[in-house]
Amino acid sequence: MDERVKQYEEKMKKTIEHLETDYASIRAGRANPHVLDKLRVNYYGSPTPIQQVGNVTVPEARIIQISPWDRSLIREIEKAIQTSDLGIHPSNDGSVIRLVFPELTEERRKDLVKEVRRKCEEAKVAIRNIRRDANEAFKKLAKKDVSEDEIKQLEDSTQKLTDKYAKEADSLQESKTKEIMTV
Repeated sequence: MDERVKQYEEKMKKTIEHLETDYASIRAGRANPHVLDKLRVNYYGSPTPIQQVGNVTVPEARIIQISPWDRSLIREIEKAIQTSDLGIHPSNDGSVIRLVFPELTEERRKDLVKEVRRKCEEAKVAIRNIRRDANEAFKKLAKKDVSEDEIKQLEDSTQKLTDKYAKEADSLQESKTKEIMTV
């Protein structure tokens, strides 16, 4: 593959990776420790990810257990979870925090599917924007003695990449939707 196209493929790959990360943070009725990825706890004055201040485990299908290494952080962790948009109330026994995930209602599942679709569409728009940037860059090459045929080939390669990554985004959306709708 042409080096001039490779840089745009890397950007498209990063877009798909970002979409995967977003999907990992959407809870689908099962306990997934990745829902805590964006939460930060005030640890000695600096915002620190929960995974770095304690042990995060999934002892049962719908329970996440957080065992902080420093017990004085229990209040901070609880506060971070309560102020987040998780919609889950933590319970603690003095040394461990448990998050019990309720079964999702049909309405909540449909809302999550809408969110999944929206994130997929945002990723596809980003991929198309990368294609547009690539095509603009290739058109500028015409001024530097690059043949029209070569520019057309570069644009075709970019279009194939766009199609490939858009399909990948669609398949990620499909699998996440199936995961959410499975009762």
